[in-house]
Amino acid sequence: MTDARRLVDKLWSYCDVLRDDGVGVIEYTEQLTYLLFLKMAHERATRKLAAEQIVPDEYSWQRVLDAQGDELELTYTKILVGLAREKGVIGTIFRKAQNRIQDPAKLRRLIVDLIDKENWSQAGTDIKGDAYEELLSKGASDKGSGAGQYFTPRALIQAIVDVIQPTVADTVVDPACGTGGFLLVAHDHAGQGAASMTPTQRDHLRDGLVSGYELVDGTARLAAMNLLLHGMGTSNGDSLIEVGDSLIVDPGRRWSVVLSNPPFGRKSSVTMVGADGRDVREDREIERQDFVATTSNKQLNFIQHIMTILDSNGRAAVVLPDNVLFEGGAGETIRRKLLDDYELHTVLRLPTGIFYAQGVKANVLFFDKKVARPSKAWTERLWVYDLRTNMHFTLKQNPLRRADLEDFVAAYKTSETRSERQESERWRSFTYDEIVARDKANLDITWLKDDSLEDLDNLPAPEVIAREIVEDLTAALAEFEAVAAALEARLSDAD
Repeated sequence: MTDARRLVDKLWSYCDVLRDDGVGVIEYTEQLTYLLFLKMAHERATRKLAAEQIVPDEYSWQRVLDAQGDELELTYTKILVGLAREKGVIGTIFRKAQNRIQDPAKLRRLIVDLIDKENWSQAGTDIKGDAYEELLSKGASDKGSGAGQYFTPRALIQAIVDVIQPTVADTVVDPACGTGGFLLVAHDHAGQGAASMTPTQRDHLRDGLVSGYELVDGTARLAAMNLLLHGMGTSNGDSLIEVGDSLIVDPGRRWSVVLSNPPFGRKSSVTMVGADGRDVREDREIERQDFVATTSNKQLNFIQHIMTILDSNGRAAVVLPDNVLFEGGAGETIRRKLLDDYELHTVLRLPTGIFYAQGVKANVLFFDKKVARPSKAWTERLWVYDLRTNMHFTLKQNPLRRADLEDFVAAYKTSETRSERQESERWRSFTYDEIVARDKANLDITWLKDDSLEDLDNLPAPEVIAREIVEDLTAALAEFEAVAAALEARLSDAD
């Protein structure tokens, strides 16, 4: 058994023990995050060569190791509260941290038997990083945790990064980074050949290559620790993950690569608590000078934000739901902006059944940012790859694999060789004039026949059909909800 496999099995076995106390996979992973950080800081502080104090002594690993019974719970809570006030990556990891393990005996066993017995600093980044990443993937598949919305299929991320090809010369950002999947794979791709890099390049690879923004505190801490365990950033340095709503303002900084799968759900909203204590959610329209359209549609705002933060000659890949391809109003305005002022060169139509969130029909939009030119649109030809029609995937029985995307990756080509692209059954191109002539510049383009509508002898398995029906109904309900919300908003405005 490999060290990574042994570590995963050891960590996962204890999760089952805590599940009986109501501690879910993601809550357990959060507690591991706190304790792993303390233990690794302790290992750095007590090593023989170049010892380094990262955590103040009053919040050290030794304090929790020495405490027992009720004192352990008090000591652990004090440490969590104290480290939440620290700056840099420590503050990001411990921000609003709470102890979820109420049984001191089980907390003690987690500390002594599970964490303390391993030397985490000596374990290679591939071992401890892969172990942590697998815990996060298990958390995403845990229906009760709701963490699936932060988890993009790794096979899809790998294929996207393989065609975008980030290098150590790039800067990469994900403005909705979840647990950091895109950033990990981009770092791994750019780090190929690290042995031949200059010291400056290696420093950039570790500290400056990737950045992430995440709205949810708990998810941001998981991302920060995920990056740290994979050798990105330093335990006493600045956090590579910034906590906050990236849509609120133009950060002023520009990146050469943007990779993102913004959260599902159409509306950006704020929660207000009334005098009666009830929560009231209000749709929020994002108004920014750099946006060409004002809307409360979250995905449309994310794509506008990405258009802003992408540097000149930069390249972006963003996962977006179908409605972004055909929605009128702000959607049409943004699509025309993308076609004219950017080079929107590729759309990958994704199959259903690959996301933990149900009812999602999504695509990957690939576009480059160009220097403005006055009379001619930058997009000359849009290529569409249909990986959806007659493709049937499920999360467990038939999950999406990297091999399923190999044909797309091979057909994609880089910007230097894009003229060499060749059409195939699933891979078609459309000129700028053909696209803008479509109603509302609709990019929801299909040409393949759905075999299941004609060939009754070769229908997918019953469970696949059932899941696709659920996906379609859920997507339809989401659209009806959006229409109802828009009508209600008009009525309230009229009043």
